[in-house]
Amino acid sequence: MVSIKRLISLFSVSWEQTLICLGSLVITLFILLVIRQLVKQRRPRGFPPGPTPLPIIGNILSLKCLAGEWINDEYCYFIIQIFSLDLGGVSTVILNGYDAIKECLYHQSEVFADRPSLPLFQKMTKMGGIVHPNMKVLTLFIPPHILLNLYISEECLFFLDAIDQHQGKPFNPKHLVTNAVSNITNLIIFGQRFTYDDSDFQHMIEIFSENVELAASGWAFLYNAFPWMEYVPFGKHQKLFRNANEVYDFLLQIIKRFSQDRVPQSPQHYIDAYLDEMEQSATDKATSFSQDNLIFSVGELIIAGTETTTNCLRWAMLYITLYPRIQEKVQMEIDCILNGRPSALEDKQGMPYVEAVLHEVLRLCNVVPLGIFRATSQDAVVRGYTIPKGTMVITNLYSVHFDEKYWSNPSIFWPERFLGCNGKFVRHEAFLPFSIGKRHCLGEQLARLEMFLFFTTLLQRFHLQFPEGFIPSLSPKLGMTLQPRPYSICAIRRQQ
Repeated sequence: MVSIKRLISLFSVSWEQTLICLGSLVITLFILLVIRQLVKQRRPRGFPPGPTPLPIIGNILSLKCLAGEWINDEYCYFIIQIFSLDLGGVSTVILNGYDAIKECLYHQSEVFADRPSLPLFQKMTKMGGIVHPNMKVLTLFIPPHILLNLYISEECLFFLDAIDQHQGKPFNPKHLVTNAVSNITNLIIFGQRFTYDDSDFQHMIEIFSENVELAASGWAFLYNAFPWMEYVPFGKHQKLFRNANEVYDFLLQIIKRFSQDRVPQSPQHYIDAYLDEMEQSATDKATSFSQDNLIFSVGELIIAGTETTTNCLRWAMLYITLYPRIQEKVQMEIDCILNGRPSALEDKQGMPYVEAVLHEVLRLCNVVPLGIFRATSQDAVVRGYTIPKGTMVITNLYSVHFDEKYWSNPSIFWPERFLGCNGKFVRHEAFLPFSIGKRHCLGEQLARLEMFLFFTTLLQRFHLQFPEGFIPSLSPKLGMTLQPRPYSICAIRRQQ
């Protein structure tokens, strides 16, 4: 009996010591990880200054300042031309104002053309997508302007007829605008448009839009800093991953559907051409053509071809409804030039006021306020500061369009700033909604054409007004893109 009690006593002591040792080990490891993270957060010699980072998470909470929401004494950093942020151990340089961005993206275009290697991007796309050699496949199926004009003009009729069904009663235009714009990209990718009541496609577009918002959340940046967060069962990053998996499965099925009747080497759309290239390079171990990359490419094309242009048009409709006098001037110019016929690409030159309005929408709304994230391909020197190779670089395009050196009263919606004394359209140097340099937006020309044709066709047929008593909000929803908050309008048939 005594020996048994003594054994239990020894076991208890041993167990307590084991727990103490394990606890000490966990605390020690935690302290070492914290020290390692703090060392990572130290700015390199000659690096641009910035706000003091918080331990571990750095300046992630300061990201919303880049969209003009200043936080106390941090304001001083967000009005200088170059500074740095620590995004959970990811050293990032922010370029503010037109002069600094032009110096880097235009004069040092090659140096600032890399894509940052972020864990979130790697997980979501495996670094695939349209940036790889399959870009040449896409160029085969970008129609000439004449055919694009036809695609968009035909979609405009579906768009107007769908609006007509509301018979002047209030409706939220987001759904219809998103469908109309995405169908132009769908014609290129699939060779076919989707009807506005296709619930599966609608659901996918909603998920895409949600992920664009989630990708700019604090959780996403925390994941970039701590990839092991993938195993944390809660947080917005998990919603992001669930959405991505759902979209992946949907795109896989839709790609299979549109490739069923494929004739090899006789491509009818982007998917056919990609599969041709994939088969030809099947024996090349270094090829980037694969089924996964096809799915990621299609997803990127749909997002790029839908999200930004949709939000631009929604902002344009919001502002043109908010300012009836400007809407009246736009419609007078449209009526004068078109005289009842459909709008076309060549009409842009004859509509300087319409062009001015659309440019002012792009300037003021800053749909992609931080542009495309970049990384330095080699060590760089900017304004006397040293930026090491591989540093992530964010171009604050929002700051360009509110740079008082180039824009008077930049917070005011004033299309006339794009008109000369003779009433002709005037280009502004510090107008960069599509960025500049080697990685500027590849879809710029398509986006401009879509905006012009949808906008002029809409206002040719309808007068837009808000429902009685409705007060719209001009405060955007923050994300990778800035989209207007939901609003309703009434589209009244015009008497021409």
